[in-house]
Amino acid sequence: MTSPFLGTGIAIVTPFKSDLSIDHDALTSIVNYNINNGINYIVISGTTGESVTVSKAEKREVINTIKTANNGRLPLVLGIGGNNTQAVIDEINSTDLSEFSGILSVSPAYNKPTQEGLYQHFKSVSSASPVPVILYNVPGRTASNMLPETVIKLATDFDNIIAIKEAGNNVWQYLQLLRDKPKDFLVISGDDDLALGIVLAGGAGVISVIGQGFPKEFSTMINHGLKGENKAAYDIYYRLMEFIELIFAENNPAGIKAVLETLNLCQATVRLPLVEASKSLKNKIEQVLESV
Repeated sequence: MTSPFLGTGIAIVTPFKSDLSIDHDALTSIVNYNINNGINYIVISGTTGESVTVSKAEKREVINTIKTANNGRLPLVLGIGGNNTQAVIDEINSTDLSEFSGILSVSPAYNKPTQEGLYQHFKSVSSASPVPVILYNVPGRTASNMLPETVIKLATDFDNIIAIKEAGNNVWQYLQLLRDKPKDFLVISGDDDLALGIVLAGGAGVISVIGQGFPKEFSTMINHGLKGENKAAYDIYYRLMEFIELIFAENNPAGIKAVLETLNLCQATVRLPLVEASKSLKNKIEQVLESV
């Protein structure tokens, strides 16, 4: 099976300057750093991109910067989701998606829809989207869990719903999806700590946070996993384990931005209500980086 969504995608950050404006030079550097080190595709305007505190105008600027830096080298995925179904449809209809390989659409937060409500929401998204749709289930943020039965029904009923980014940190739910999914439907890990195990169980790869800090190592690990090369894959995983724990210790994306700051790729600045990684966390990240 060939797909632009096999392997390692990154949920790219939106870097900010000290005045909280978008740092487009840093964003360009992060794109090039990741492309040059082996990642397979880039996901724009997801959770890690602080999409909820980036304005519509800024989102367009971020898209343009990434498209220019990418210059057609890798597939791009655009985050278009929300808890107002009509607003999501309106954004899909008003966005030029001609240069995107797909959209990533998160399940609605706060409303707490039933499984039927989730089905009807994504039925509407599917009908509106001219490009493939990757579902995004992240119950820790949305307060509702899209069950495997609902995902499988959507995957079966709508040809352009081609994958799910599953981020419930629930191994049993991953395995249910892998067992019951249609043949070509992709189960993509949204949990960096579980990504390798899910790939070895039959998953298609990962949309990663930590991967953009360590693109060469993380993408190599996932590629080993896709080939069933367990030992080589776990040798890398064990080196990255502490980083994965550290970047989620306070909040995302404060942790990965602290890593990127240490690597001189961008500042660690985030927008309220998130706060920058604490000094103690930054010190731990620097210490682990030095040791590795």
